[in-house]
Amino acid sequence: MKLEGSYDVKAPRQKVWTAFLDPETLRQAIPGCEKLELIGPDEYKATLKIGVAAVKGTFEGKVRLLDKKPPESYRLAAEGSGGPGFVRADTVITLTDIEGGTRVSYSADVQIGGLIAGVGQRMLGGVSKMMADQFFNKMSELLTTA
Repeated sequence: MKLEGSYDVKAPRQKVWTAFLDPETLRQAIPGCEKLELIGPDEYKATLKIGVAAVKGTFEGKVRLLDKKPPESYRLAAEGSGGPGFVRADTVITLTDIEGGTRVSYSADVQIGGLIAGVGQRMLGGVSKMMADQFFNKMSELLTTA
């Protein structure tokens, strides 16, 4: 499944870059994120509680930041598994200056398996978009109040 989108954040690019690499800021912004701890250089262990339709559960996984080109782009590789199945995502995040702030664009390839895959591609796409909206809205809020 391919997911793409962009969001405008009313904050300078360097501030956005720093926030997007800060584990505590990310933990607060990622929907359902219970834990995000640094376990190595640019590598995190994550615990997420996620529910899609009747399929709910806790995912444990790892997130790695790769190909960093400050303050322009980086690649985020995430994988997690739990009762409802597994999720793997490879996302490229790009930051560009716009008038009044920064445009954050993302392009993700997502693979899903197990029970959660039975929910259906269309519903998963909608839920993924909703979670991305929640994440970016929360990041914007955190960046503008900080």
